[in-house]
Amino acid sequence: MKTKLYLIAAVAMLGAVHAANAQDRVTWWYEQATPAQQKLIQDNIVEPFDKANPKYNLSIDYRGNEIDKQLRVALLAGNGPDVVYTAGPSYVAPMADAGQLLPLDDYASKYGWNDRILKVFLEMGRYNGKLYALPKTYETVGLFYNKTLFDKHGWTPPKSLDELEALAAKMKDAGITPFAAGNADWRGANEWFVTLALNAVAGPENLNKALRGDMPWTAEPFVKSIDRLKSWWEDGYFGKNYFSLTSSEQAADMMASGRAGMMPTGTWQFQNVTLYGKKDGSTAGFVGFPSASGDPVFPLGIGSTFSIASKSSDPDGAAALINFVFSPKVYGSMNSAWQGEWNIPLKDLSKAEMTDEVTPLFTQTMKTLSTAVKDGNYGYTTWTFLPPATDSYLINGIEQVWLDKISTEDFLSKLDETFQREKKAGKVPSIPAR
Repeated sequence: MKTKLYLIAAVAMLGAVHAANAQDRVTWWYEQATPAQQKLIQDNIVEPFDKANPKYNLSIDYRGNEIDKQLRVALLAGNGPDVVYTAGPSYVAPMADAGQLLPLDDYASKYGWNDRILKVFLEMGRYNGKLYALPKTYETVGLFYNKTLFDKHGWTPPKSLDELEALAAKMKDAGITPFAAGNADWRGANEWFVTLALNAVAGPENLNKALRGDMPWTAEPFVKSIDRLKSWWEDGYFGKNYFSLTSSEQAADMMASGRAGMMPTGTWQFQNVTLYGKKDGSTAGFVGFPSASGDPVFPLGIGSTFSIASKSSDPDGAAALINFVFSPKVYGSMNSAWQGEWNIPLKDLSKAEMTDEVTPLFTQTMKTLSTAVKDGNYGYTTWTFLPPATDSYLINGIEQVWLDKISTEDFLSKLDETFQREKKAGKVPSIPAR
């Protein structure tokens, strides 16, 4: 009798193993995410995807801030995840050049991505004429401000750099730090401010020329940009604790509490701005960053990208997952709870259902950005359009400028030297035509 029971149990176990093996495991390495954010991904992506695609079983591994380094090592060894998740297009070109990524053109035709996704973002995912990446989210850097504080003092959001500097002087006189900012949690925050200065002073047209190799980074417009940014640092716009404050929650709290008046940062901060606005009882506003010309600047950025590893054990499953993410349903569910990180570049959002928790400010900002992109009225973020070594130097080198260890000219000379070397090696991301 016991033998029969053992046999029955063994058969049942084998059946369970067979059922598990019948599903193809799709692996995806993700960056850092809080427990609450992981639950959002589980509830709105993992479980619905597995239910809609019973052939596949999605497995997500949260790798934190070191994901880029880990990916490079894993892809070299040929044992990385199926879905390759990068910090932006600058990481895609060298991976594609090394043969580590699978061209997505056939999947784009199969799933209709060419018709569903904004064209400019498809072009940014191309390398040597082939599509290698789709952006998970598009974003901009601009100027959040404490509207409650502004109303109290009778201040209005600045429209030019001269107005910005005049307003910053008033804030300092009132004992208020002009910019809520820090890089304790993410050194890459440094380049947010370089991006804003380059677009606001040199302007998108000059940036386009430099990115295409038609103008050196040592040219006068870029010298003026870095000099002006340095003047903001020297005048105390960034406060006394930049290197010890986090760029995320602490910066958002500083602005929401009124200890700082403005926060130059990206649309990925909407979640924290809403959270700390409720905590501190204040209302936020958001505008395009002011420029020397007086026109608002909307530097275009891609926060992360999806690709498929060339050695993926299940590329079809990886493509099915990417297609699932690029849907109005996922856009609506993820942006309702995690604003700013899931602004998927779909052409048509009429079927995306958002909850009442989404702030009108976020909705209006995304509409403004979408219109700017469609009209070609956008600038360039360094993490999206610079090749990796150039971008890495920019992040580290700007600190040397701020701390008077190197001059603006030396910084730009090294930046240009690094860029020209990477451009020659074919590592510069695709630059869309204006």
